[in-house]
Amino acid sequence: MKLEFRGVTKRFGSFTANDKIDLTVEPGEIHSLLGENGAGKSTLMNVLFGLLDPDEGEILLDGEPVAFDGPGDAMAAGIGMVHQHFMLIPVFTVAENVMLGHEPTRGGGLLDLDAARSMVREISARFGFNLDPDAKVEDLPVGAQQRVEIVKALARDVQVLVLDEPTAVLTPQETDELMNIMRQLAQAGTSIIFITHKLREVKAVADKITVMRLGKVVGEGSNQDSTSRLAELMVGRSVELTTAKQQANPGEVKLQVSNLTLVSQQGVALLDNVSFDIRAGEVLAVAGVQGNGQTELTETLIGLRHGAKGSVTLDGTEMLGKTVKELIDMGIGYVPEDRSSDGVIGNFTVAENLMLNRSWGEPFVKAGSLQLGYRERFANEAIAEFDIRTQGPNAKVSSLSGGNQQKVIIARELLSDTQLFIASQPTRGVDVGSIEFIHERIIGLRDAGLPVLIVSTELDEVLNLADRIAVMYQGKIVGIVPADTPRTTLGEMMAGASA
Repeated sequence: MKLEFRGVTKRFGSFTANDKIDLTVEPGEIHSLLGENGAGKSTLMNVLFGLLDPDEGEILLDGEPVAFDGPGDAMAAGIGMVHQHFMLIPVFTVAENVMLGHEPTRGGGLLDLDAARSMVREISARFGFNLDPDAKVEDLPVGAQQRVEIVKALARDVQVLVLDEPTAVLTPQETDELMNIMRQLAQAGTSIIFITHKLREVKAVADKITVMRLGKVVGEGSNQDSTSRLAELMVGRSVELTTAKQQANPGEVKLQVSNLTLVSQQGVALLDNVSFDIRAGEVLAVAGVQGNGQTELTETLIGLRHGAKGSVTLDGTEMLGKTVKELIDMGIGYVPEDRSSDGVIGNFTVAENLMLNRSWGEPFVKAGSLQLGYRERFANEAIAEFDIRTQGPNAKVSSLSGGNQQKVIIARELLSDTQLFIASQPTRGVDVGSIEFIHERIIGLRDAGLPVLIVSTELDEVLNLADRIAVMYQGKIVGIVPADTPRTTLGEMMAGASA
């Protein structure tokens, strides 16, 4: 099936999310839609899927204009979508999830679960998915859950398959398996729209690449184009994709984590005897698929989670049991993984957000009075030093792009008297240009002799920043390895193999 967008425009008030988008996806083509968060990719797919009506333009399937009133119409027309966050019911089996909403029946209107099982087996055999139709989804690894989503789409005879950031929760090996599946589907005639921001994956699998920026199509390419050219199209200027850094020269141990254990109210070990240390002038990066204890680790270190056993010391001072304020006063800088919920207050100004970690004393507060002049000078200097794109210190943080909100957080934490820097997903949802800047600042901290802990699900980021890599799986550290460890080895460790 050939899919065409002709002049598709979608506005939200005065904001234009999609601006006269022209895009053609040929039958059997893997077409990558490449762009940063906020580029308009998801809005365009919501228009395709019938969730939004275009203000201008039209969508054509095999040359015929179509208009969908909802996802049901889109699926009936042969369009399927695998969302970044899977739409599966964990306690249902694979077959039950696949049949949901399109339940086969037999005499008397009874559900025909055998037909659903047969369908799962047939599609699995065709593409080598190796799925047991009677396995509960909650018992499957993430890569297998994603294959269930693909089987759901194929069971409805999908001819155009949209994959929205499909590798966000996969190990490198699972990513390779997904790309093989994509190639098989394309060879069988399925058109694939592959939405991503990961240049490595685009170059590995895409037949054609369309780059979007700020709601517009700004260029087209192929997997023969260099990553630097594609990055330049995404950002609008040339960027360095790897951070230049000198060999680390670690000093004495600063942070010591020993047998850190955290158990949930249900008795599940969220952290299982986690032990590591970080030296002065060293970046330790924690790698792993999301949901393997990384969030619990960083939140325990900064005092947001309570009840952990073990020991965490900074320069010999015990951190466990202290409040967040006490830990901040010890000099711990912290970048949370969810900036909108935990990092900034959207209705506060840039200046107010920049003082959040020191709003209780000098130099921002003296004798109970807020020092407005100092705060404005401080904010202006931070805006200049960290290249925060804003209308000024009194602009609300909610008016800034995701990348600039992240810069506000980074600036706030680094302009304190930092003794330990912890950053969880430091560049999630951040444009390539801001990633370059943030990585340079992190390496600058390391070179200044600070201990740095980075947690990231982006393996490229881990390899770019780390001096050593700790890999987490199901709440345990399965090994701590050098930064030059092969990606395949790291991928195996992320799936639970020991170092």
